[in-house]
Amino acid sequence: MFDSGFGGLTVARAVIDLLPVEDLVYIGDTGRYPYGSKPLVDVHEYASELARSLVADFGAKAIIVACNTATAAGLDDVRAELPVPIIDVIEPGARAIVRATTSGRVGVIGTVGTISSGAYVDAVARTGAPVELVSAACPGFVEFVERGQTAGDEVTVLAERLLAPIRDVGIDALLLGCTHYPFLARPINDVMGPGVTLVSSADETAFAARDRLASLGLLRTGGAPGQHRFLSSGDIDAFRDLGGRLLGAELASTERWPQPAHPTTGEHHDPT
Repeated sequence: MFDSGFGGLTVARAVIDLLPVEDLVYIGDTGRYPYGSKPLVDVHEYASELARSLVADFGAKAIIVACNTATAAGLDDVRAELPVPIIDVIEPGARAIVRATTSGRVGVIGTVGTISSGAYVDAVARTGAPVELVSAACPGFVEFVERGQTAGDEVTVLAERLLAPIRDVGIDALLLGCTHYPFLARPINDVMGPGVTLVSSADETAFAARDRLASLGLLRTGGAPGQHRFLSSGDIDAFRDLGGRLLGAELASTERWPQPAHPTTGEHHDPT
């Protein structure tokens, strides 16, 4: 799986817990984050490169795009190009939010790229559920998480300012439409109040991955615990330190992505 940085670790946690015997390779593209403020055409290029690397360099049998912005940038051509299933976080998130509401009025927050793409509007519409969806972009949230700052006055002040418009329309469920946002669940919950259920797509994405692998006969159902590898295109020591605090003991070491040039062919993938 891959993400722009640390946010996808929420999905990684759910996958490791649900599928403990599967091997996992996670690439955090911290050398190019944040994705949310970048043109979607650039994000699409990054996503394509990361997906190809997971197949070519690591032999991935399936890919989870643990990044809402990358999914919103479009994956159709990547799905057509690569010979493995690609699971995204937007469709599972849409299914989760329509199940969580009792009033029929729900919200989604995400990066500027994700919200402006309309990807969640389309995904919720495809569920056929009779719900009203309101959306809000939350620039700045990702940067707080990437710095390891998930609480405090600065976070709360920003959350109050960004969430007030969506809180005031009377929703009863809010989808955290960026995989970084669950790390800010406490300040978001404080602003939204007890009458709003926060919904993360992480667990739903893990279930979707399990079901997809099972349907294709690719699901590992027994054996030794899976091996977990974590890579970063940025500072690997910083990724290990913060990532370990966010994910847990599984993230004890970090490698550099792209991997060093092959000693025989000299081939490598260059993220720049």
